[in-house]
Amino acid sequence: MRLSQRGLLVSTLTLGLALAVPFGVSLAANSGGGSSGGGSSSSSTTTTTSATSESALYRQASAMVDAKDYRGAMPILEKIIAKNPRNADALNLMGFCSRKTGDGDGAEEYYQKALAINPNHLGANEYLGEYYLEEKNLKKAQERLKVLSKACNGCEEQKELEAAIEKFKSGNS
Repeated sequence: MRLSQRGLLVSTLTLGLALAVPFGVSLAANSGGGSSGGGSSSSSTTTTTSATSESALYRQASAMVDAKDYRGAMPILEKIIAKNPRNADALNLMGFCSRKTGDGDGAEEYYQKALAINPNHLGANEYLGEYYLEEKNLKKAQERLKVLSKACNGCEEQKELEAAIEKFKSGNS
């Protein structure tokens, strides 16, 4: 897997922003609604701690995946997903770990969940395309490539899936 430092940083920042936006909205709503100051302060600490904890867990799981410790990363990703079932990055990484440990059906399910949350998720589209190639389903892999072409137009994930498709075609001619 090629989770670059940049990609990890973007994923971590995206995760942080995704958690911060609902928090900011609730603070704005509470400040105008006459909520007690103590309640929103406690909520602030809890939400910030939760976001930090989730980010730290994701970084830990990503490092394990980089080290090819897929089975070790899975319980950490399960914790993240249990706390936040809409974390597309964690779902995608869980799909990758599932695929690398031989659970293709589980991998596809996690990728699909990530894409239900974020249809243009670059990693989930690439990895699902790669999974489809493993299943010898070129048509579905090309569908994922088409999504990537529109979503990022030349990004690393698109180039990687293009290369995998070309390799697949040359091996199956």
